[in-house]
Amino acid sequence: MRTVRLRTALPALAGAALVTGTLLSTPAEAAGGVKIHHVWFDSPGSDNRSTKSLNGEWVQLRNTGRSAVSLKGWVLKDASNHRYVFPDVRIGAGKYLKVHTGSGSDTASDKYQDRRAYVWNNDRDTATLTRASGTKVSSCSWTTRDPSDKYC
Repeated sequence: MRTVRLRTALPALAGAALVTGTLLSTPAEAAGGVKIHHVWFDSPGSDNRSTKSLNGEWVQLRNTGRSAVSLKGWVLKDASNHRYVFPDVRIGAGKYLKVHTGSGSDTASDKYQDRRAYVWNNDRDTATLTRASGTKVSSCSWTTRDPSDKYC
């Protein structure tokens, strides 16, 4: 009798462990996989609103997860609610993605907001990344103590 109970219990236990492990690790990875990694809030040189100067201001995201993440509908915003809504974009596992303030040609590693004015305040601000649902994923704040950029 004892052998029969053990034989029937083992597949159930293995299945429960597999399901529990999958359910617990996947949401944690998805929620914690994409982070604001680095912000360059004070573009080099004079603030003359040139394309070069505007693109010298950027936020870099990093996917620390083990799978690609779709950012479609996600929002990157500052404390004043200047919002950039991501188009149908994916960030690969272990990859970085820079979001520049100015204009340019989007690539897999660089996206452009196509703005004609600066977004990130040099004295203090907060970059916040949220899912399309509004759930906060990551944020990074700085003050005048930080020279011109901040690793988060």
